Amino acid sequence: MESLETDYLVVGAGAMGMAFTDTLIDESDADVVMVDRRANPGGHWNDAYPFVRLHQPSAVYGVDSRQLGSNEIDEDGPNAGFYERATGAEICGYYRRVLDETFLPSRQVRFFGMNDYIGPQEASHRFESRLTGETTEVQVRRRVVDATYVESSIPATHTPPFDVDPDVRLVTPHELVDLTDPADGFTVIGAGKTSMDTCTWLLNHGVPPADIRWIRPRDPWTVPRRCVQTLELVPPFIERFSLQLEAAAEAEDVPDLFRRLEDSGVLVPLDPEVDPETYRGAILSQDERDDLRRIRNVIRKGYVQRLAPDRIVLDDGTVPTNEQQVHVDCTAHGLNPAPAQPIFEPDRITIQAIQIPGIAPFSAAITAYIEANRDDDAEKNRLCPPNPFTDDGGMDFIRNTLTTLRTRAAWDAEPDVQDWLDQCRLRFAQGMGDHLDDPRVQDAFERIDEYREPAISNLERLHELVDPSSS
Repeated sequence: MESLETDYLVVGAGAMGMAFTDTLIDESDADVVMVDRRANPGGHWNDAYPFVRLHQPSAVYGVDSRQLGSNEIDEDGPNAGFYERATGAEICGYYRRVLDETFLPSRQVRFFGMNDYIGPQEASHRFESRLTGETTEVQVRRRVVDATYVESSIPATHTPPFDVDPDVRLVTPHELVDLTDPADGFTVIGAGKTSMDTCTWLLNHGVPPADIRWIRPRDPWTVPRRCVQTLELVPPFIERFSLQLEAAAEAEDVPDLFRRLEDSGVLVPLDPEVDPETYRGAILSQDERDDLRRIRNVIRKGYVQRLAPDRIVLDDGTVPTNEQQVHVDCTAHGLNPAPAQPIFEPDRITIQAIQIPGIAPFSAAITAYIEANRDDDAEKNRLCPPNPFTDDGGMDFIRNTLTTLRTRAAWDAEPDVQDWLDQCRLRFAQGMGDHLDDPRVQDAFERIDEYREPAISNLERLHELVDPSSS
């Protein structure tokens, strides 16, 4: 059995593990061993469906030390007018370059792909090769870093949560691109961003909207893409944040909060004729939203329980189908609704989302910064409280916004954290200083100053109103 020693054993080389390690070795002389069950870094991007793209700009994704893409604004196509969004293949290549050109040459990082982390055993930790079965023992001087706790659930590695008869044509989005036999139609199952991507891909490849059925158990809120930009396009982002604070400060109850968010353009229903019931942070341009609204055969009868050759059984009834219909399973959860737990514990760091928008790399990077620059775990947890998605609709939005505001207030009181934030390329507000003379930005800052504290107070009231146990 081979034996190693290290300061940090990072389990998982996905977006969070890579961003954490990048900032940690930049802020300290720590030695790091990274373990991942895949051959290459990049986590779930290695298994993503071929037509996937980042939901947000490449400019705010990846690791802090290395730019992803060229920070250019697309001139053509469905993303025209917005910052480029990398494909899954581009992201995988990027993470491989980060490993090969930054991590390994630093002599601070060793990477062990195709290995399963087994866990602690007595005073050490172990991982096992998926190819040879060889076990490696690791003595960890400081902490084990769990970068898999909120790992995304994706279609390619997901088991459908319903029964499927053998004669049913059921595929994942990944398999959709390999179809060779024409379909009688397509039934897309799920209401998240994967289902939106799949419907858009079908439409863009010539499938008539009438030939697409969309099973949506709950309709979602969406986020306008124009408001989730950075650098030269950052003013609408600042403006949206200020309007969110205003709505949060003045809302009388939860329904009133969402009416205000919709009226101010902070959130947009996917279907303007149906009240949304879920919020998962899906980002869409108006053109994308208009395209998806062309699909009129939307089935709202709850969740699928069974796919049979001649019918689909749902919570609230059945709909007919046939053996030539292609059913596309988009029910993988995506964002992991794992319950929050302290990020910093003795001998362990459990990386989780901290800020909403919940860009995973940013949360992991600031976790590493705080780990390297603070000594007390209570102080570290104060500055890095977990902020999970639990798929609880309005409750999620209230809790996420409240935690975000409280955390930002804590960071504002820490000069070194502010200095780090000012240079961090993973935060949406980068480039804000170049737009201080923009009237929209000036108005937004006035609104933020006016409504920040009232928003926190009112969100606390709304949170207690919805969940009395939280008080």
